[in-house]
Amino acid sequence: EVRLVESGGGSVQAGGSLRLSCNSSGYTYSGGTYEFTCMGWFRQAPGKEREGVASIVPGVDGGHTEYADSVKGRFVISQGSAVNTVYLQMNNLKPEDTAMYYCAADCRGMKDSLLVTDEYNYWGQGTQVTVSS
Repeated sequence: EVRLVESGGGSVQAGGSLRLSCNSSGYTYSGGTYEFTCMGWFRQAPGKEREGVASIVPGVDGGHTEYADSVKGRFVISQGSAVNTVYLQMNNLKPEDTAMYYCAADCRGMKDSLLVTDEYNYWGQGTQVTVSS
């Protein structure tokens, strides 16, 4: 069974930084290791829909990334050295970034954008990020 576990959330003041990590397990099988086709970060604030923040298709050159307009220039998604691991470096945080952040993995290849929830097969339980003004 695939499990995604997020960590690194917390409370910071506006302008601060946090680094989220997503580690996964359960993707090995007798024939080897299954590598997720993509990984992403989503967030959901109270009373709002879950929205895509950043995604990455892993590759030898650092992978192909995509960002929501609201975080471009402030957030950086990157793949870890361990397979099926992803990070989200969040800089210059704003109060509107406050939300539960979720890691997602393994795209279905149905959409042009990977910032949509329907694309992903697996989800973590989330880590809370709170930014105060």
